[in-house]
Amino acid sequence: MTLIKSISGIRGTIGGHTGDTLNPLDIVKFTTAYATFIGGKKIVVGRDGRISGPMVRDIVCGTLVGMGYEVIDIGLATTPTTELAVRWQKADGGIIITASHNPTQWNALKLLNSEGEFLTAADGAEVLRIAEAEDFDYAPVEQLGHVIHDDTMNQRHVDAVLQLRLTDAAAIRNRKFRVCADTINSVGGIILPQLFQALGVDYEILNGYCTGQFAHNPEPLEKNLGGIMDRMRKGGFDLGIVVDPDVDRLAFICEDGTMFGEEYTLVSVADYVLSAPLSQANEAPSGAVGGAFTVSNLSSTRALRDVTERHGGSYAAAAVGEVNVTTKMKEVGAVIGGEGNGGVIYPESHYGRDALVGIALFLSSLAQKGCTVSELRRTFPDYQIAKNRIDLTPETDVDTILVKVKEMFQGDPSAVVNDIDGVKIDFPDRWVHLRKSNTEPIIRVYSEAQTMEQADELGKRLMQVVYDMQSV
Repeated sequence: MTLIKSISGIRGTIGGHTGDTLNPLDIVKFTTAYATFIGGKKIVVGRDGRISGPMVRDIVCGTLVGMGYEVIDIGLATTPTTELAVRWQKADGGIIITASHNPTQWNALKLLNSEGEFLTAADGAEVLRIAEAEDFDYAPVEQLGHVIHDDTMNQRHVDAVLQLRLTDAAAIRNRKFRVCADTINSVGGIILPQLFQALGVDYEILNGYCTGQFAHNPEPLEKNLGGIMDRMRKGGFDLGIVVDPDVDRLAFICEDGTMFGEEYTLVSVADYVLSAPLSQANEAPSGAVGGAFTVSNLSSTRALRDVTERHGGSYAAAAVGEVNVTTKMKEVGAVIGGEGNGGVIYPESHYGRDALVGIALFLSSLAQKGCTVSELRRTFPDYQIAKNRIDLTPETDVDTILVKVKEMFQGDPSAVVNDIDGVKIDFPDRWVHLRKSNTEPIIRVYSEAQTMEQADELGKRLMQVVYDMQSV
């Protein structure tokens, strides 16, 4: 498996031949490049529960000490906890040791700026350039850094979630919820019980021991969640909650054991935020152009746009990728945003996906409405997304193909074409999005309609167009 280098950091599998995976030499090189780029004095380091986490942490922290940094090691912590810790510690940056939803053999370094947000494309490219050049300077022996261990950030994160204006802790306690949560043997098993206890929620945790030995594929998709869905069907719970290993993605399961729909995590939370009185809702950041804005990426469900407009607000789309979503959110002054993969970004807390924020706001909404989870789901527009892919040959000119697809629909009065990230074609009752993968020789084809059959048919129709172009 080749080491994957991108503007957001590096990731790969642990073990194997030098240069083929995420090995200690690469960890040192990219940590050094990042520290050189940051050029500060203090960096926060947090990690998820992966087996390789302690090894990677020791190398990262040792390298930063060698660069002369004060390292705040917050230990086992979620991605959003680490992001918040950078701000709370007034640090110059942060490194999150996590491969998110990837299987247990993977790990990665995710890089943060002084705001606790992911690096911009330009900054990430500069880190990669520095790493490639390997022109490094380490600190003299008299100026070596040191490591400070701080295990208070998880509780501080929970406290901050309870202090959000729209977290209705009293209503949640009065509702006396009973939830079942699958924390996939990672840091969710540490912090979610703290959150539930603070909110007065009765809970049962599945896969709660933070061993890094994931009990199933850790991506929170229906095909991987048979265990908790079966547990929910036996009854006794109001809600099922699923997080990924670093707890930035969030999926819900209805009281009857059916999926709420990962795409609808953001939709439901946005509906709650947009329905709040203006005096309570998060005020738009400076630079807002007016209106209650929401933002998601181009591959996310149209239901967010529908719900936003139902509340008299405006919706804006961003290119795929968390940093692209947060950039657009700042640009339009969004009060809520995120990604259809279960990522909720709430600016009052911070500009990063945060499952704890999503849980607190969702429970607040459910408590105030006094309904079941399945009843809440039925209040939203119902769409289905089909996800397909086109495998490419080495000689395929993907950019030319996407340009030709765009040109095919530009004269169609029923189609709206967006090319900020691949090509998305919006029709009145459905859409299809083709984009080149950054990590694999494929084109991802996502399509949405009111039924799965309609969505799949639209996606496959565009796939055939691409196949025909490849054969020319």
